[in-house]
Amino acid sequence: MNTHTMNMLEFNKITETLSAYALNESTKRKILELMPSGQITIIKNWLRETTEAAAILRKSSSVPIANLNGIDHVMTIPDKGLLLSPEQLQLIYGLAENVERLQRYMKDKEFLAPAVSAYAYSLFELKDLKSEIQRCIRNGRVDDGASKPLEKVRKRMLACEEKIKAKLDHILKSPAYRDMLQEPMISVRDGRYAIPVKSKFKRSMDGQIIDSSSSGSTVFIEPKDVRKLQDELQLLQAEEDIETARVLGRLTGLVAGCKHEISVNIEGMLHYDFIFAKAKYSIALDGREVSLNREKRTIIHEGRHPLLGSHAVPLNFRLGENYGALVITGPNTGGKTVAIKTAGLLTLMVQSGLHIPAGKGSEFGIYSDVLTDIGDHQNIEQSLSTFSAHMTNIISILQKAGPDTLVILDELGAGTDPAEGMGLAVAILEDLFERGASILATTHYSEIKEFAYLTPGFENASMAFDLESLKPLYELKIGEAGESQAFSIAWKLGLEQKLITRAKQITSKEVSEKKESTMFDLLHVEAQTQMIRKRREAEEGRNRKIREAEKKTEEKPEARTFEVGDRVYVSSLKTGGIICSEEDKRGEYEVIVQGEKVKIHKLRLTLHISRTELYPEGYDMDIVFETKENRKKDRLLSKRHVDGMVINRDEE
Repeated sequence: MNTHTMNMLEFNKITETLSAYALNESTKRKILELMPSGQITIIKNWLRETTEAAAILRKSSSVPIANLNGIDHVMTIPDKGLLLSPEQLQLIYGLAENVERLQRYMKDKEFLAPAVSAYAYSLFELKDLKSEIQRCIRNGRVDDGASKPLEKVRKRMLACEEKIKAKLDHILKSPAYRDMLQEPMISVRDGRYAIPVKSKFKRSMDGQIIDSSSSGSTVFIEPKDVRKLQDELQLLQAEEDIETARVLGRLTGLVAGCKHEISVNIEGMLHYDFIFAKAKYSIALDGREVSLNREKRTIIHEGRHPLLGSHAVPLNFRLGENYGALVITGPNTGGKTVAIKTAGLLTLMVQSGLHIPAGKGSEFGIYSDVLTDIGDHQNIEQSLSTFSAHMTNIISILQKAGPDTLVILDELGAGTDPAEGMGLAVAILEDLFERGASILATTHYSEIKEFAYLTPGFENASMAFDLESLKPLYELKIGEAGESQAFSIAWKLGLEQKLITRAKQITSKEVSEKKESTMFDLLHVEAQTQMIRKRREAEEGRNRKIREAEKKTEEKPEARTFEVGDRVYVSSLKTGGIICSEEDKRGEYEVIVQGEKVKIHKLRLTLHISRTELYPEGYDMDIVFETKENRKKDRLLSKRHVDGMVINRDEE
């Protein structure tokens, strides 16, 4: 999809609103970069995810999505040879904890949301890493119990600190030093304990000055009696730092060893964040999933512009059934532009996997591109008039238009001489139609209404207008050509009748003078369009045969064969499972069902989700079915023989 269309239809405002429902910055960035797809299979999967996630939210709104802000940076630290801090390790722990919560949460959502709940099966629990971080890191620091040496050195530090404080307390309470002290308290300066002494007594106390106040009235003295103890304490602190670094190094190594599993968990958690952001937006929008088709057929029942909310008048719209081009006419401010923008924006939203505010029975054709020319494109810097800017854009549209494109044109041919503008408008519509594009256009030219009426594949539509109140009704009426209502509006507003009568005479005269040439042009157009229609019917016939052949191929029953990693439904057990072995001679597969391997005949299995949807291409399935210990042994034995090493595997 081109960015011009996205901006014209204000799709960026949709993604901005949607991003507010995401928890993680990475998810927000993904949403802001969201682009519609032209692949119907991908769109169906996206819509199914949104539908299932919305169903989950309606049942239970508290989905345990992890806050992963900053974790991308954390995962690069071990690669640089640096140590992870306690805070960063707690972020990894939080991810592992949330994975376990999410898996528990999705356990009973299998039938409500089979696709969305299945993603939890591809996440790794990482219980060993989680428990080790929990044991070693407490309250943002390395815990005393992380290692025996660390526990010992901290006990010695505590005892040393107690001795220092006891000696300093003795000095503070001594009558000999009472008048020398600025205040009776212990201060810590540059990591060493000191006593605040009045500057004039600084030579009266036996000790070393280690700091002074900004005013110079106070000096901080380390008494001689505690200096040796403080030197000992600093040595112990150095030992503590070394042992703390050793613990953090070991934990960093564990994280690095689980980098792949953590990356999968991060990706899976962010995907859940994205899916549930779409679901939250759907519920806020009162949106729903719509049907899709390959025939470029769009039917909108009670569709509302998502940016107008409850103020939007519902739109009923059809395109691609008996006609592939719709020409909308009517007075200014009647809602023509809003109508075509609504149809275009809803199309982009559907092809992005989003629910839309529309009624039941709505369906959308899939387009590879949506091309638009809407609004005033006057460019002062390039000295382009409105008409020139429109024509530059339309030329670009003509170069890109084809059978898989939807073209939306607002006020086609406006901004120049009416006769020339009408001629250009008809020529452009003819060319686009011949290219097979689906067309949605608005215009003021009455001649184009006649062209649409006479030309097969085109249809007129108008925006309803209340002559009594002189207000637009914003209701699209397909099959009816609209009127400008200029005379009626002028009369209602008080223009003299004689002026209106004269205006009608002049208009009638001009119409009669143009009638012959217009009818000649329209007859010529009709002949041309008949030729176009026959050509298009022949092309549609060929396409229909291709679709029927594809449908027969799709409907042909397939042999029940499964791949390792496929998620299947076990009819005899009325539950799901994962294929973990190839088919044996008896036509049976080993299936992991609720944590146990069970042999089940293929006739009792139905494919639920293929492994290609669950796992990336080339994914090592041993990660799913083999223990971490056995995978380490496999890698070691593939390099060399190791005496006494045995790999234990469960055999059914």
